Amino acid sequence: QVQLAESGGGLVQAGGSLRLSCAASGRTFRGYVMGWFRQAPGKEREFVAAITWNMGSTYYADSVKGRITISRDNTKNAGYLQMNSLKSEDTAVYYCAGRYGAWSSTTYVYNYWGQGTQVTVSS
Repeated sequence: QVQLAESGGGLVQAGGSLRLSCAASGRTFRGYVMGWFRQAPGKEREFVAAITWNMGSTYYADSVKGRITISRDNTKNAGYLQMNSLKSEDTAVYYCAGRYGAWSSTTYVYNYWGQGTQVTVSS
């Protein structure tokens, strides 16, 4: 089992920045793809970004490309989501997720989820 815990959410003005963190514990981090998803009120959970275990590959939703950067520190079993130039439409609960195997933007293939952290962008 893998336990994930997000932190770093909050209220920020449009154009501002936030850095989300995801702490992983439990089963080995090796070979583990980390993804970030978000869910706005009344909407389905959607893919934001993903990074492979060896950090060789990163993937982003078109809506966040150029504004959001995913990274991870395997020595700390941690992942990060640096969000810049935030917009009101970025307001959502952000979830860290993980799976062993190939990366995916599909929600249901991720086996492990954190509890989520709220990000609110005021315009």
